[in-house]
Amino acid sequence: MEYLIALVFGAGIFLILCDRYRVPFFAASTAYDHLAQRQRQKTSRLDIWLKGLAVWLSKRIRLSEYRKNQLQADLTAAGIRLSPEAHIANALAQSLLIGAAAIPAFLFFPWIGVLLIAAAAYLYFRTSRGVAEKIKEKRRRIEYELPRFVSHIDKTLKHNRDVLNIIDTYKENAGPELAQELEITAADMRSGNYEAALTRLESRVGSSMLSDTTRGLIGVLRGDETDAYWANLALKFADYQRQLLKAEAQKVPRKVKRLSLCLLGCFLMMYLVVIVLQIVESLGGLLGV
Repeated sequence: MEYLIALVFGAGIFLILCDRYRVPFFAASTAYDHLAQRQRQKTSRLDIWLKGLAVWLSKRIRLSEYRKNQLQADLTAAGIRLSPEAHIANALAQSLLIGAAAIPAFLFFPWIGVLLIAAAAYLYFRTSRGVAEKIKEKRRRIEYELPRFVSHIDKTLKHNRDVLNIIDTYKENAGPELAQELEITAADMRSGNYEAALTRLESRVGSSMLSDTTRGLIGVLRGDETDAYWANLALKFADYQRQLLKAEAQKVPRKVKRLSLCLLGCFLMMYLVVIVLQIVESLGGLLGV
């Protein structure tokens, strides 16, 4: 009994001291080590300097309220966890690095300096507007998967009209972009109004196809008869998906076309060799006669 009391007392003192000096638990330390190993990557001194310059610039950039809110919404939709000022500062830091190289270039080769200035301006606009490209690509991926999602809704509504359950069921097998949006929407629906959560999903993605989908889901929430709507929407989206696949099939790389021409030339050469051999054998037979 004395040993048991001493063991419990010692364990209690140990836990109190760990809490007093904020010693992390073993599970927390293990998780931190795994996360550090996954995120560990080689960073050059130039990257560190550029990040420092971007932080310094971000504190001095002033944006209008409208521009800031618009850019923040775009960054959130693109999955970029940066403030609007930090995003613009990153673009400025990279372009300033190239622009600084143009100063000595003007002393010896002015035309190279002009090219560097043009490259810096192009890099700034390309980086600052890269958010729109990411949003466009994300919207394209979501729209590509919407026909399968609508087909799932059409089949599920025949025996289950729980919209939250439909979203939870499909997000497990959805693509990364649509799964992320459905995850956010499901959490939003659990903590608030269902219709408001679907409306926010529509505004985040900004897709007309997703607007048709959310409109139908809102009709289901209101108890409307939507069987014909979902059947027509599934046919419409299936036709859209066929058009996408047809367009992708028509984008044959030039390399494949060149290889096809080479293959065609090889076949023609084989036929020509066979024909020439047959002609030579025929002429040889005639001359022998």
